[in-house]
Amino acid sequence: MDGQYVTISYIFPNADKYEGQCCKSTSGALVRGGTGKHTSASGVIYSGEWHDDKMNGTGTLQLPSGAHYEGDFKDGMFHGTGKYTFPNGSFYTGHFNQNRLEGQGSFTDSSGLVWIGEFHGKAALGLRLKHGI
Repeated sequence: MDGQYVTISYIFPNADKYEGQCCKSTSGALVRGGTGKHTSASGVIYSGEWHDDKMNGTGTLQLPSGAHYEGDFKDGMFHGTGKYTFPNGSFYTGHFNQNRLEGQGSFTDSSGLVWIGEFHGKAALGLRLKHGI
């Protein structure tokens, strides 16, 4: 990347839309870099940092289901620290590794109970209820 950003508004052939910064790649192609907002034709919205035409850095991803994620991204995936809110209002706050819940975190269910512990993808062995909220 040559590091010089230009701000654009672009509509892709599939009706996706990108508004934000771009820069030239080493091959000379214009790629998303810096900050911007991508809205897919299906209603998925990402707003945040880009690098090498992928979601990289801090951002927010909103899904048509009502679910959304706020936090760190790497190579287009949830990776690092973040918060994923499910359509029913329950949410997980903690660490992610390549779109998977991974490591120490907390899950707050739709009734407000907070469960803390180690998460490993779909498994969360040894969760305990947090008292004194």
